[in-house]
Amino acid sequence: MHDLDHLALSRRGLLRGGAWLGAGAALSSLPFAQALAQTASADANWPTVAAMLDKYVGQRKVSGMVAALGWGNAAPGFISRGKEGFDDPDAIAAQSLFRAYSQTKPVTGMAAMLLIEEGKLKLDQPIADFAPEFSRMKVAIDPDQGLDARPTDTLITVRHLLTHTAGLGYAGVGKNKPIARELERLGLFPAIVTSLPIPGMSSPTPVPGPDEFLKRTAAVPLVAEPGKVWRYSMSLDVLGIIIQRAAGAKSFEHFLQERFFGPLGMTSTYFHVPGDATARLTTNYGLMGDVPLPIDGPRNSVYLRPTPFAYGGSGMVTSPADFDKFLAMLVNGGMHGTTRIMKEETVRQGTSNLLPVGADLSGTWVAPYQFGAGGLVGTGINEGLYGWSGAAGTIGMCNTRLKLRTGLYVQYMPSETLPLITEFPRAVAADIIAGKGRAS
Repeated sequence: MHDLDHLALSRRGLLRGGAWLGAGAALSSLPFAQALAQTASADANWPTVAAMLDKYVGQRKVSGMVAALGWGNAAPGFISRGKEGFDDPDAIAAQSLFRAYSQTKPVTGMAAMLLIEEGKLKLDQPIADFAPEFSRMKVAIDPDQGLDARPTDTLITVRHLLTHTAGLGYAGVGKNKPIARELERLGLFPAIVTSLPIPGMSSPTPVPGPDEFLKRTAAVPLVAEPGKVWRYSMSLDVLGIIIQRAAGAKSFEHFLQERFFGPLGMTSTYFHVPGDATARLTTNYGLMGDVPLPIDGPRNSVYLRPTPFAYGGSGMVTSPADFDKFLAMLVNGGMHGTTRIMKEETVRQGTSNLLPVGADLSGTWVAPYQFGAGGLVGTGINEGLYGWSGAAGTIGMCNTRLKLRTGLYVQYMPSETLPLITEFPRAVAADIIAGKGRAS
């Protein structure tokens, strides 16, 4: 998204690596069985997490906040503070609706893994098999200076899309401004923020439908040779359309409903919020210094309008209770209760390092980690870590080794304005180390 003078929506702030590294180090010292055996109420057993929510809501930094925490296949504990909006009488809760933005990416990543499990996609399969226009890609000779380009040496693969190594750009994001501006000019801006006339929060050109989206994307030079470097991009939005084609689905949204949302009981997860759910939609705020200004509310939300297609990189609205079901399925090896959603080996592969051999992460904000199916993955003391966060402050992470699920739900932009991406995992780790951290 765009860098504004006072409301910069920097995607570099979506995830700060050091916090999760510290949390992983703390958690690795715990007796695993002891942690899983603990049970009690969420507020009592996560006092540091509760205190963090009390602080931000009490200081009116945010209108409300929900933490979702769970172990194994036990029911999650929810800690809720505040309201769905400063002028909203409804208390924020586990069923409140939040704009997940890039927290959508792991869902799209795991959807691709489902098709890989079924043989409908292959990890190193060129996406040109499903979108022939990607058989003639070019890469910018100097992406910082202009659009002059040469043919690529390598075709973009499914692996590249999953791990942000395809070389695709992102409208309004990153240092490669000429390509970012060209993507924006063509309407390749797969994100929605507000219906208010705020400069820089949307593309001046409407986003096209999925087929035209792929055609225009393939016509823009890449910022890097596929497979060579990690560059945060719109690759998961492209992947969603590829998934639709590979599955022969009516739409990507329909595929997710059939394979994830329906079987998991995720009845409050949408790409277009229906009218009967608007009362549960929170207000999103832009932080102007210490002043939160509403930029998208439940009565006039941009999410009440259908988008040209379901944006696999940023389009999902979900509830804390719903997204915990997705994380629970992952930490339980692809099972939801007695129903198998994915094979255990598929989950294991998707939450492992999928980066192409030799891909350069130097200078990036994921460099302490590796990358899997649409989400960060941990190694060493962080083994089992998987997940991602969103531009409006949401966080959805799990640890498949520890069987731990963690989520934080709040709505403000830009996400890096408040240090929640570092404070939340440290609070979780502090409660567990103190012998708290029990599921409800």
